[in-house]
Amino acid sequence: MPLGLVTGLGAAVAWGTLDLLIALATRRVGSLRVTAGMQLVGAALVIAIVVITGTTLPSDPFVLLGGALVGLAGAGAYLSYFTGLRIGPIAVVSGVVAAYGGLTVVLAVLLRGETLSPLQALGALLATIGVVLTGISFEHGSRARFASPGVIFAVVALVLFASMSIGADIVIDRAPWLTVLLVTRTSNAILSVVILIVASTALRRRSGPLLATDPGTPAGAQMRVVPAVAIAGTLDVLGLMAFAYGLEHAETWLVGLASSFGPAVTIVAAVALLGERLRAIQWVGLAAVLAGLIAIAVS
Repeated sequence: MPLGLVTGLGAAVAWGTLDLLIALATRRVGSLRVTAGMQLVGAALVIAIVVITGTTLPSDPFVLLGGALVGLAGAGAYLSYFTGLRIGPIAVVSGVVAAYGGLTVVLAVLLRGETLSPLQALGALLATIGVVLTGISFEHGSRARFASPGVIFAVVALVLFASMSIGADIVIDRAPWLTVLLVTRTSNAILSVVILIVASTALRRRSGPLLATDPGTPAGAQMRVVPAVAIAGTLDVLGLMAFAYGLEHAETWLVGLASSFGPAVTIVAAVALLGERLRAIQWVGLAAVLAGLIAIAVS
């Protein structure tokens, strides 16, 4: 199996698992608090790994600036995604965000000069169509519509996630993946905390949707969100490590596309564990994702 597919799927499993934890946490304490908490946990873990491994800190201005910009895109992507998960069905929002894999393929071909075989291109197309179908419902058998307002945030997230993937790949050309991950995760955490502070003070009245908590959740139950956020932050770093390693050693399009199957993991778990129901067209979408994955794996 290609290295890019293995590392991408490793990231997908980690990110798909954390999505369920995050979805439940954001509905209790708001997406902005969860985003900031998860990024702080992730940054602390990356810094610890850098210290333990003796990784050299970056000095190249391109790496510092480029990594910071990738981190900013990541902060926006996570916040948009988690807000979508809070206000929309987990299965639908996750499915739409998964379309970032298809966009990553297009950007990798246009901006990075990568090429795909006919079978790989077919697999990428099937997978992308599949994840889009999981986010669309059909009303009265003919009129298509977005299944939830949360999909708007999901669309923003998918564009930012694809941009983050290509940006990280460009920066990794100039520095080892762990060095780049240190810069991106640190800037991501700093921005998330700054946004939280500003939203909680000066812009509190306008930040209601991002800070909203479930009024029926007691204070003690809200504190139980902390372990879930810590676990999610750990899973996120594991996924990012697999993702960054893949970008350094394999094709960008393959790593990006395979990593986008994380929401497919969430969709299956949401149906199996939370009782969420999918329409027939969304099951067709999941089947297309599977067919696309098989086509890529055998090519």
